[in-house]
Amino acid sequence: MSPISNDDGSDPAPGPRWESFVRNSLLAAALLVMLWIAFNVRLPTIDKIQGWVSSLGWASWGGFAALYAVVALTPIPVTIMAVAGGLIFGVVVGSVLSVVGVLIGCWGAYWIARLLGKTTVLRLLGSHGPRVEAHLQGSGFQAVCTLRLLPGIPYWPINYGSGAFGVSQRDFLLASAVATVPGQVSLVAIGSFVGEPTAVRAVVVAVSWIVVIAMTVMAYRSWRRSRQTPPPSG
Repeated sequence: MSPISNDDGSDPAPGPRWESFVRNSLLAAALLVMLWIAFNVRLPTIDKIQGWVSSLGWASWGGFAALYAVVALTPIPVTIMAVAGGLIFGVVVGSVLSVVGVLIGCWGAYWIARLLGKTTVLRLLGSHGPRVEAHLQGSGFQAVCTLRLLPGIPYWPINYGSGAFGVSQRDFLLASAVATVPGQVSLVAIGSFVGEPTAVRAVVVAVSWIVVIAMTVMAYRSWRRSRQTPPPSG
């Protein structure tokens, strides 16, 4: 028996998807847990957290970078980890660990996408898929760099999209490194300032965000020019 189709031959509208139900259920459960923790658990102070991290020595650095890499493989916003890095380690160490961790995670996601293939990644990206494909298909350094810098665009669709839609590993890694450093430093600086609001740290936050905004404008203009330039005739 052939599958049921509409009168025009198209496939029927899909019914409820189990993955959406499971994802929403997990989200609701996570929110309930967070609310319970907020009202019932007394969290340690920043000084205690920093003291505990310091007691771990080098292990805390490796652990944080590894955890950051894992987060970068998922849809969890990397902003959380960057701000936490500044809060716990300060601007310098937090920035180094954040950049190392996020680049390892981005690179891992890129290769996972290469192994999964374009069709699977498009399903994985969901609503992000067509937009990411339109921006990255046949593109390289400028596209990845611009998308990394533009506010509101998560890291994970760019990571998986770059691997699936033909961005070379060289362009992906180079653009990620160039665009990630100022963005991570700006977020780490915010975390550091929250932990200890001083004038010096406020200046670091301001300068880092000015750099991010300037780089975003330049990258976007360069990308637009490259997309408007017709390819050379054969």
